[in-house]
Amino acid sequence: MNSRLSRCVATVLLVAFPALSCQTVADTTRDNPKAVLGSLGGAAAGAGIAAIAGGSAGWIVAAGLAGGLLGGAIGHRLDNKDKQMAAQAAANAFENNRTGQSAGWKNPDSGNSGTITPTKTYQAGSGQYCREYRQDVVIGGEKQQAYGTACRQPDGSWKIQS
Repeated sequence: MNSRLSRCVATVLLVAFPALSCQTVADTTRDNPKAVLGSLGGAAAGAGIAAIAGGSAGWIVAAGLAGGLLGGAIGHRLDNKDKQMAAQAAANAFENNRTGQSAGWKNPDSGNSGTITPTKTYQAGSGQYCREYRQDVVIGGEKQQAYGTACRQPDGSWKIQS
């Protein structure tokens, strides 16, 4: 797929898809914001990995879509207690763990579990401290993996950027 065609496909997907599903997106955002965050994080990770690997624009778009679907599925299948435990483990890992040291969580009620592992720490140009991380989640016995970046906010909390 040539570069111009890839840009056209990407534009159509980015403009038409949300327009066709506004009510669904609004409902999902309100009812399950983690599915939205999972979709966005998965899309960013998928597209980023394809770009780093030197993929063409078409592959980057495809990887972004696949990552978005996978991330949304992970976010959608976690119950509120799972999400709370995962967020607590993430905050602990970002704040206290050295690079390569995982923080885990396990919900005895749902059987779901996961780990979050900081993979790189750096200071952004804005002065914020940021940490890249890998997140592994086991839902119904199936392991899913995602990557992202979190940065420390002025109030000391950590905010997932991608």
